[in-house]
Amino acid sequence: MCSAAATELSLSDDDLAFYQREGYLISEQALPEETFSKLKSALQKRLILIGDKPPDFVPLPHTPAPTLNGEDIENARAFFAIATAPFILDRVEQIIGGDIVLWASALFCKPAATGLEVPWHQDGQYWPIRPRANVTMWIAIDDVDKENACLRVIPGSHRMGEFEHEKSAREDLVLNNVLNDSRIDLDTAADLELKAGQFSMHDVDLVHGSQKNTSGRRRAGYALRYMPASSAYD
Repeated sequence: MCSAAATELSLSDDDLAFYQREGYLISEQALPEETFSKLKSALQKRLILIGDKPPDFVPLPHTPAPTLNGEDIENARAFFAIATAPFILDRVEQIIGGDIVLWASALFCKPAATGLEVPWHQDGQYWPIRPRANVTMWIAIDDVDKENACLRVIPGSHRMGEFEHEKSAREDLVLNNVLNDSRIDLDTAADLELKAGQFSMHDVDLVHGSQKNTSGRRRAGYALRYMPASSAYD
């Protein structure tokens, strides 16, 4: 984790230029210790609440789930507090401006040895946001690396428009809308390796995915989705 002084810094001009050019950013900053501690605690409580359900993809933890009959209200408030923390919103504002809409979040918690694959895709294929604009902040709750299936991206792919996707019936995937476009060169993929508490950010049209977690370590992260108020979710 970075020092307290380092966490107070905003994204640099070089960071922002890299994000615009490549469609993603790995920050060398980290969440403040207190915020990160609350995130770890919120994750552990949510895993208890969902019981035996697979934790690979847990949608909208910042809102109460009808299936939990109100048992998760305090837990949802904890996730919402993290999603609206000034440290996070200050950096999101640098990407999309000051009128920010938090419209979704999700936990991606791949268990050791059995974590599911997230196929190559563009987020915009799933989301009816018009105009198509969104930044995702992906916060590492565990150390994430190639061994335990970190996020992988195709740099610059956000500037190539929409790619063809097809539906998949595979049951070992987290998502079923899979990239199928010969223009993408998977050999250019970059691995977004993060220490616990670090975060990455990526554009709505960036091609990305992650492999199965066959390691002996869990790989958990919290993805926060923000769009500018100039866009609408239809």
